[in-house]
Amino acid sequence: MTPAHLTLIQWLSPAFPTGAFAYSHGLEAAIAAGAVRDATGLETWLSNILTYGAGFQDAILLSHALEGECDALDDLARALQPCAERLQESRDQGAALSRTVAGMTGRPLPPRLLPVALGEAAAGLCLPKTDVLALFLQAFAGNIVMIAIRHVPLGQTEGQAVLHRLTPRVHALARDAAEAPLDALGSCALAGDMAALDHEIQEVRIFRT
Repeated sequence: MTPAHLTLIQWLSPAFPTGAFAYSHGLEAAIAAGAVRDATGLETWLSNILTYGAGFQDAILLSHALEGECDALDDLARALQPCAERLQESRDQGAALSRTVAGMTGRPLPPRLLPVALGEAAAGLCLPKTDVLALFLQAFAGNIVMIAIRHVPLGQTEGQAVLHRLTPRVHALARDAAEAPLDALGSCALAGDMAALDHEIQEVRIFRT
């Protein structure tokens, strides 16, 4: 563990002001529809999002952003968003991360979508790419688990057990994303995308998406 690892962990912490707590990534709508009712349903839903949806897709974008060309990557990231709600989620969190890191470090970091913003900021940490990707995916999954604990609801132990069981998947996806070309980008986690769309017309909402 190095000081650079601790810096990245700070940026990905729930305490860091990106506003991640305000977004459920469509999980709120999935809970309301009865698609996620227990720990088993959460594990299946989250595993699919990580493997086939925004988790792996954003990890690939992050992987390439660590190497540069962030202007073009940000344009690509915006074009890949399946709906306005997902675009807002990534845009707002990315802008908040860039703004806060810039304020802390004095580095000029323009607002970008979250995976590109994180890659541009983290490039200066000179960490192994797989470490950055694994910590990002773990933070992504952890935020969704915390939402499920409060709103399914699940017990704290049940929720953390789901996250624990997904740890090998997170590690494997980080390795795969580190070597994946941009041609590997694409999402087929349609249930997650549709949940984000359904969330927009949900009568009672807690989260922004």
